[in-house]
Amino acid sequence: MANFFTDNPDLKFHLNHPLMKKIVELKERNFEDKDKFDYAPVDFEDTMDSYGKVLDVIGEICGEIIAPNAEDIDQEGPHVENDRVVYAKGTEENLDAIRKAGLMGITLPRKYGGLNFSIVPYTMAADMVSRADAAFVNIWGLQDCAETIHEFADEEQKEKYLPRFCNGETGSMALTEPDAGSDLQSVMLKATYDEKKKQWFLNGVKRFITNGDGDISLVLARSEEGTKDGRGLSMFVYDNKAHQAIKVRRIEHKLGIIGSPTCELVYRNVPAELVGSRRMGLIRYVMSLMNGARLGIAAQSVGIAEAAWREALEYAKERKQFGKAIIEFPAVYEMLSVMKAKLDAARSLLYETSRFVDMYKAYFHISNERSLEKEERQEMKKYQMLADAYTPLAKGLASEVCNRIAYDSLQIHGGSGFMKDYPIERIYRDARITSIYEGTTQLQVVAALTGLAKGTYLKQIREYEETPLKPELHTYRRTLVAMTEEFEQALMKVQETEDKEFVDFHGRRLIEMAGNIIMGYLLLLDTNRESRFWKSLEVFLRNARSENKANAAFIAASGLSDMGRFKQDEVGEEE
Repeated sequence: MANFFTDNPDLKFHLNHPLMKKIVELKERNFEDKDKFDYAPVDFEDTMDSYGKVLDVIGEICGEIIAPNAEDIDQEGPHVENDRVVYAKGTEENLDAIRKAGLMGITLPRKYGGLNFSIVPYTMAADMVSRADAAFVNIWGLQDCAETIHEFADEEQKEKYLPRFCNGETGSMALTEPDAGSDLQSVMLKATYDEKKKQWFLNGVKRFITNGDGDISLVLARSEEGTKDGRGLSMFVYDNKAHQAIKVRRIEHKLGIIGSPTCELVYRNVPAELVGSRRMGLIRYVMSLMNGARLGIAAQSVGIAEAAWREALEYAKERKQFGKAIIEFPAVYEMLSVMKAKLDAARSLLYETSRFVDMYKAYFHISNERSLEKEERQEMKKYQMLADAYTPLAKGLASEVCNRIAYDSLQIHGGSGFMKDYPIERIYRDARITSIYEGTTQLQVVAALTGLAKGTYLKQIREYEETPLKPELHTYRRTLVAMTEEFEQALMKVQETEDKEFVDFHGRRLIEMAGNIIMGYLLLLDTNRESRFWKSLEVFLRNARSENKANAAFIAASGLSDMGRFKQDEVGEEE
């Protein structure tokens, strides 16, 4: 019987990271719920046992139901009937299984019906669901919207909506519009308040909305008349089950993730409720929502990469050419080893980021209950900076790794991979979106540059550098120390120009260099805990070192005047 949790020892390894003890103690408030709920854990060991049991259930559902349904869902897809989305049959089966197992709203507090899980096991669940079907995770994973309601809504709204997420209702976040993609400051969906009815109403159009006909929707709208920037935007919650006032104009015809309905929505006097304060919709609430979504895409990327690597490995063992399995050819086994090394590195970065987010979120919620002690405030600030710096890094790098592994997996399949007879054809198509939505890789680089400017990455690299290691691993640390020196020189060369365009021009190279060093250290620390990561560490560092040297050489040889060579003249302009 397939189980995506028990067949992947890497998941249990990351679940048992040393920082989890502190995370659990903060999340459980020293296990105060044990006297209120009979299913609440009594100590750390009990909590980890609960995490493991739930992840085991999710792993079984992924292996036995979601993965087997993936191909049929990709063929059938959702459709629109009477302005409403109708899911594919397999999607309904997936949702039914997840709901019956009580796996919605698992991070929410128990008083709303949740399991009060930390971000790490939730991310792990998303990792597994993505491996099973990358499209379905976009429906299941939009329970992230509940986290935003939990953080910023008033208590009445929390009591109204959060138990519904825990009972299995789906969510959506309606942000983008036909003329406002990543530039959310340009959102023009209008929100007006009717004084007589004491009600907000929404009018306009949203586009590219994942699961747009979900039961509970968070909507970004312009509440301040006459404004044109982010300061005029507010966040609203819309109850689709109660009103069904939004019309689904169409479902987009996409390259991949076909089972996930991406909708164009029409709002005509749609009733909604303000979440939090006016004018804070983009400045505060959407940024929090997007950070959660970006971590989710990082998890999706790792899950897809896991599926692609496994398909390549299985095919390479079975496919015979010239009298032997193709896995015996150097060109193939090198590809597979690099794929595995990059997969392990991306997964380590994903769970390191998840732990940082866990720590920050735990302190954030505690700060809403009581005043933090000085040491707690310092820790909260530290982990907030790390979470903000690592989230775009994880999303950007994991999605690029995902695309590369899917590409190489299809290549190993040869002509067979181009046919719909093999899952890699679907996996390859599904992978492509990960480096595009919730902010392209280029936008993740822009966000991650803040971590460079503030010195967040370098400070954390120094912390990794000081970690005690087994003697046999010191050679690898010396390699990483040399890579760090090389990176610092490149960073200094770029920053000393004090030219923003020059920094942006080299931004991707700098972020790739920092990311390679960080992932290298994470693999080193993983190997320090468990030697089975040794091969991935060696292979990853060989590749990362050459990639960083190439980026460093390019930066060293470039100057301000060189940017002009890359600017494109208009094509086809007549004299």
